[in-house]
Amino acid sequence: MNISYNWLRELVAVELSAEELRERLTMRGLEVEAVTQAGDDYVLEVAVLSNRADLLSHLGVAREVSVLMGVPLRQPDATPVQAEGRAENFTAVEIVDPDLCPRYAARIVRSVKVGPSPEWLVKRLQAVGQRPINNIADITNYVMLETGQPLHAFDLEKLYERRIVVRRAQTGEKLMTLDDVERELDAEMLVIADGARAVALAGVMGGADSEISATTRDVLIESAYFSPASVRRTARKLGMQTDASDRFERGTDYEGVVRAQARCVALICELAGGAATVDAIDVYPQKIEPPTVTLRLPRVRALTGLPIEPQDTIRILTALGCEPVQAAVLGGEQMPADTTALELATVYPGATFSFAGPSWRTDIRIEEDLIEEVGRHFGYEHMQDELPAANAVGEYRAHEERRRAARRALVAQGYSEAINFSFIDAAHDEQFELLPALKARANDGTDHFVTLANPIIETAARMRPSLLSGLLAAVRHNFNHGTRDVSLFETGRVFAARGADEERPHERDALALVTTGRVREAERATASREVDFYDLKGALEAAIEAMKTGALEFAATDARHLRAGQAARVSLAGQAIGTVGRLADEIAAAYKFRQPVYVAEMDFAALLAARPAPARYTPLPRFPSVVRDVTLLVDRHVSFAELRRAVLELHIAYCQSAEVIDVYEGEKLPEDTRAITLRLEFRAPERTLRDEEVDVLYGQIVAALGQKFAAHLR
Repeated sequence: MNISYNWLRELVAVELSAEELRERLTMRGLEVEAVTQAGDDYVLEVAVLSNRADLLSHLGVAREVSVLMGVPLRQPDATPVQAEGRAENFTAVEIVDPDLCPRYAARIVRSVKVGPSPEWLVKRLQAVGQRPINNIADITNYVMLETGQPLHAFDLEKLYERRIVVRRAQTGEKLMTLDDVERELDAEMLVIADGARAVALAGVMGGADSEISATTRDVLIESAYFSPASVRRTARKLGMQTDASDRFERGTDYEGVVRAQARCVALICELAGGAATVDAIDVYPQKIEPPTVTLRLPRVRALTGLPIEPQDTIRILTALGCEPVQAAVLGGEQMPADTTALELATVYPGATFSFAGPSWRTDIRIEEDLIEEVGRHFGYEHMQDELPAANAVGEYRAHEERRRAARRALVAQGYSEAINFSFIDAAHDEQFELLPALKARANDGTDHFVTLANPIIETAARMRPSLLSGLLAAVRHNFNHGTRDVSLFETGRVFAARGADEERPHERDALALVTTGRVREAERATASREVDFYDLKGALEAAIEAMKTGALEFAATDARHLRAGQAARVSLAGQAIGTVGRLADEIAAAYKFRQPVYVAEMDFAALLAARPAPARYTPLPRFPSVVRDVTLLVDRHVSFAELRRAVLELHIAYCQSAEVIDVYEGEKLPEDTRAITLRLEFRAPERTLRDEEVDVLYGQIVAALGQKFAAHLR
């Protein structure tokens, strides 16, 4: 909204320069984006929020300056030079649809002379970006910019039967608007009609058939309050955005209808001659009552943190037009009838007041709205720096150190952290295996999906039961932008519907990983190989090790989102906490992945709740170890983890570890067998072991493995 500095000074005594006023208004929440010079005037470009229709006028900004400067507001003159006759003798007004037009006022000015506007009016309109037309149209625009009330002037002789009917349009009814475009209307649009046809789109634009021309002698000045929703719908449906619709959509001053009309009539009588009727036909079938908002005085300081005294609260609100209509004090004590609100607030700083909001402030509806007004006019620059009152300030939340350790470990493994929306498409239902904790709820008969009653995005109506949908979408996004090597992880909440005895949906912390592409090793310009299951498994184990949680256990499993034969169930201390493996072919095809993608999802809450493994000090060994490698032929279904567990459970003296060296499957081996090479390490703490001793221990291990797994030396 462009505001003329000179025009503003006619409404309120401003002693500040335009730049100083810009700074003061901006500090009070009215952002002035720029100040430009226009001849002997300055124009302030005010950014108006969608709920502050009152600021789309010079009078509205002047009200703010009046409170800011503590000086009275000057209302513009609204007395016509010459007035005679009553409006009802020249026209009639009927509101057929009061739900769309609660108030309509019409006033007549006779014997006007249409012509160019005087120079001062032309310069003022041009300064704020308006194009002059003729004196009648320019005056209606001038008053709209001054008061915020859009007005329209009809040529009275062009109105059939010289009357106004405010009604809904008929389906298929047509109207030629002032921009010379024929509009087809529907039954939900409000029009201003005469005795035969529509002559204007209510709140949007007038019609060409009744516009002011050089031959006009008598004019009907329209001033009304239209339903904001009705004007918004009509403007959007017809693709029209006008100065009038912009104000009506936000909500104009329903009590300022006649006052703005009187100002317009007075200027027409002054600048275009003619005589006005002494009154207006004001059809107002159901008076609009301003909302009453209750304010507890102590809440002002509690919410703003500002040192605002109760007297300041009353002073600011009354200056803004909020009228105290009722007050209550503790104990119900009655105050003298002539006690003012300011006196009452001084004596009873804990009192509760009820304020009637001003008719031009459609944004004041609740207690916090009043508190915001007090806070911004008192000045947020008076807010003091102060730490919030909390016992846990400066402390990590529970398990935060272990969360950070897992993140750092994954980043060190080359993974990037992703953050996705918690809302997903219902198309992902039943696509992924749920975490064991959520799956158990579904097995109990609970609906494990949380559906939003009023989703922001129509295709995102589910609260995610798995993190994998978001991560796979991120992988697809990277593929579409040419990035083929992707490693991502995410920590966040997954959701399941509440049970019959629960108040809220169930939430669970989860950790998910995804990797695909090639492995780029340190100091190598090109990748040496494709990532595989064990790369993902190693990254997951690195994160768990950083958390100082016990070792994970892996076992073959079937999961609906993982490829058969390349899927593992992950357990911690015997409790299943998630899955890891290669993405199933049908899901990969749905995402249009043409390379293997490996995913893992863990119950992060279970990992965080696990007792941390204690840190133990072990001195460095003084004596060398003895290493023996053994290659065994075993059934293909025997895993290294089973072999390692069997070795350690033997509790062979001096056996320190068992690690895998190589796995071979292929030619020259019997069908359904494979060769696994283990490395066994032996060490004594007090001396160096002899080969003969190690051979005996080595033989015991090989014999035990052969007996348990039918393993043979290769």
